[in-house]
Amino acid sequence: MVNSFQIFGKNNESLAVIYLKRQGYRIMEQNYRTRMGEIDIIAKDNETIAFIEVKSRSSATFGNPKYAVTLQKQRKISKVALQYLKSTHQSHVRARFDVVAIFSNSGQDSIELIKNAFELTGR
Repeated sequence: MVNSFQIFGKNNESLAVIYLKRQGYRIMEQNYRTRMGEIDIIAKDNETIAFIEVKSRSSATFGNPKYAVTLQKQRKISKVALQYLKSTHQSHVRARFDVVAIFSNSGQDSIELIKNAFELTGR
């Protein structure tokens, strides 16, 4: 059963895809899952593969969504990204981690794209 938080998240991921396409990104994967975790969007920005985390909020109660990608989340995304690059034989390709932060309140959407939001994180 899908709850309202999941619907909100999926709607904002769709909004992020539309926004990224308008910015010239070419979407390669959505909701890429492995046993290690998930990456919301994998896209090409020119010759660079961007691993994109989408964070959204409907109020300011919990702060700006761009600050919600914790170190633990960065580590998980990094591991999944490395696995993706290896499994698709693209370990030689330039890659980076972006965040799309969406503040959605009363039908008004504010979208911010943070390129190179964090570095590859181990441990």
